[in-house]
Amino acid sequence: MTGHDSTILRDTVAYFAAVVVIVPLFSRFGLGAVLGYLAAGIVIGPSLLGLVQDPESASGLAEFGIVLLLFVIGLELKPSRLWSLRRDIFGLGASQVVVCGLALTAVLMALTSLSWQAALVVGLPLGLSSTALVMQLLAEKDITNTPFGTRSFSMLLFQDLAIVPLLTIVAALSRVPPPPGLPPALDGLQTQALRIIEFTPLTIVPGWLQGLVTVVALGLLVLIGRYGLNPAFRLIGQLRVREAFAAAALLTVLGAALLMQSLGLSMALGAFVAGVMLAESPYRHALEADIEPFRGLLLGLFFVSVGMTLDLNVVRDQFGLIVLLVIAVLATKTIVIGLLARAFGTGWLRAFQMGLLLAQGGEFGFVLFAAAQQGALISGTAAQLFGAVVTLSMVLTPLLVRLASRFNPAEVARTDLDGPEAAAPQDAAARVLLVGGGRFGQGVAQMLLARGVEVIAIDNDPELIDVSRLFGNRVYFGDGRRVDILRAAGAENAQAVVLAIDGKWDVGIIQPIRDAFPDLKIVARTYDRIHLLDLLRLHPEVTAVREVFDSGVAAGRATLEELGTPPETIAAIEAEFRRRDGERLELQLCSGDQLSGAERLFRPGVAFIPEAMGEIPFAGPIDADDGAPSPQADLLVLQGEPVRA
Repeated sequence: MTGHDSTILRDTVAYFAAVVVIVPLFSRFGLGAVLGYLAAGIVIGPSLLGLVQDPESASGLAEFGIVLLLFVIGLELKPSRLWSLRRDIFGLGASQVVVCGLALTAVLMALTSLSWQAALVVGLPLGLSSTALVMQLLAEKDITNTPFGTRSFSMLLFQDLAIVPLLTIVAALSRVPPPPGLPPALDGLQTQALRIIEFTPLTIVPGWLQGLVTVVALGLLVLIGRYGLNPAFRLIGQLRVREAFAAAALLTVLGAALLMQSLGLSMALGAFVAGVMLAESPYRHALEADIEPFRGLLLGLFFVSVGMTLDLNVVRDQFGLIVLLVIAVLATKTIVIGLLARAFGTGWLRAFQMGLLLAQGGEFGFVLFAAAQQGALISGTAAQLFGAVVTLSMVLTPLLVRLASRFNPAEVARTDLDGPEAAAPQDAAARVLLVGGGRFGQGVAQMLLARGVEVIAIDNDPELIDVSRLFGNRVYFGDGRRVDILRAAGAENAQAVVLAIDGKWDVGIIQPIRDAFPDLKIVARTYDRIHLLDLLRLHPEVTAVREVFDSGVAAGRATLEELGTPPETIAAIEAEFRRRDGERLELQLCSGDQLSGAERLFRPGVAFIPEAMGEIPFAGPIDADDGAPSPQADLLVLQGEPVRA
């Protein structure tokens, strides 16, 4: 092994060791995983333990964590939902970015000696918030889908969209001189070309050409996503090779990022647009589940790399100024965002709580500070100083949000209202995951839809998905036996999952689902009696249904009707059969012997008489008119072989 390989291995071990030890501790104390990653980076970075001496070596790979984050966010944002949030996104979100950025620019000019150009390229990034941190806090409080959470998400989304123009502003103000020896006529063109190479934003002159290239690039990506990706995923899905599907998912994200980067645009923007185009695809949940492990690791690596670049010597030398700037940033953003949210209809208390939630600096600030440093707008020390401001503001946010929640008005006790035991079921709010969209699952879905229940079906047959969508059914591609697929489909917010899987599936899949979602009710389709017994012995709490049991009973009822048996007799026979079958099932479960309860089976030559609650021998079928024996009928059983009862 070469020295370079040994260094990479040592850095990787240090990264994982710090993450495994520090991140769970931060999560345990309610500070969040993001802060744990930052702390892990600080600990193993050059400023403290020095386990990793070259933090920049991991930064390139770590940036793909942000790319994957934006792709997953896009997957959750259908075009129809994006349109419904247009007022909050492009009204409140745009106002927040502009007003906060300009307000912080003024604050920096008042507190520091920065020029207006330097103050602007620092103030605008400080106006952004941490998407990862805010979304985590919303999820922890289970308020992501509330009006408060939706409005906060709308501002975060516009901030993500604003990365490209912000990077463009940084590049436009760059003080990097053109290389010496160029003809004067080429100075401007060469300068812009260097900025395209060194920075990711599009800085082509004139301005109208910037807009045209951006629109064409986005339009091309939309066309590829709408008309090219779904057929490709359908073809790969038919192969039933999980590794190929995961590779295709990564190829989609990285391909979109490469396309945008080759045109001078943000890689994250390309990934986000690709995600939005696949938001209504039946393969959305499978894509999210396959991307999630890579996203989590790379995004964690990004935050660790940010922590490693924090120079504690700068923090020590500029401690007073850093504390002053942190207070100024938090106060300014809280006030500005609170006033803007109030202007858009949020109540006063909630508006300023929203301001506190979004008051911290964001992860994209580190990218913009680095770009400003490369453009000779700020020094390396200044970039470190403002990076420390962002980090400390992120550390304080969970504490401030927890403190602000204490000011929520107390709930007033009501004695004139019925308790929860008197509440009618709210089926409209129920969500059920249906694993298997075939003939069995379709019947289950129809019953639930008739009651107003939201049904999310998952199947790994692309052809079945295409046919189902023709009838307006929501069927998504994926292996619903996997916990990550169920989680991506929303199992944490679902009330039940129906395992309508064809064949004799492995009952061992129940335990991981139960461990991951302990409150989720499980209804399972079983292949036969032996399969049912295997399932109930391990998981008696599961509601199990034999796939052909009721259809066999229905066929028996229909045959008795054709033979002229009175309806009340048929009903009594069915009830007795179900009772005996249940007793026999209990005996088999207790004894483990398949022959237990065999005496409860109906035998040839003995008829069940409901009135007498017993059995008598018969010479032939009972005639419905006079009760006298009639010539025995011949019954022909079509299709099917004798099965173990």
